[in-house]
Amino acid sequence: MESTIEYVKAWQCIGCGKIEAPQTCVGICRDVRVEFVYAADYEAALARVEEVRAHVATLEGIVRQLATITPRDGEWERSYRALQARARQALARYVELAGDPPRSGPPGAAPADVAARASDVPASPESR
Repeated sequence: MESTIEYVKAWQCIGCGKIEAPQTCVGICRDVRVEFVYAADYEAALARVEEVRAHVATLEGIVRQLATITPRDGEWERSYRALQARARQALARYVELAGDPPRSGPPGAAPADVAARASDVPASPESR
């Protein structure tokens, strides 16, 4: 999904904000209203998209493991706990990057609260 982005150099008035990119006139010029975004804002959005893609790939791996792996007899709990640890790490990374609680958290929960709740779950029945 690689695309080439072409940036246009333009002048912007520091007073009114008018943007102008002088070009050679071919005789049919007409001003029309268009919308632009600043290159820095666009780059920030692209960076965020890449962060989200990486996070989705991590979550996809956890879901794929959950869906396709069958633990050996008597090993289901160890497998579950390992998967749970991976999910907690992914959740903590999400909270760190996004600064927002996951959608599954209670309304109004702060990111620190979500991370704390995830780490409060005992790692094994013996630790309860």
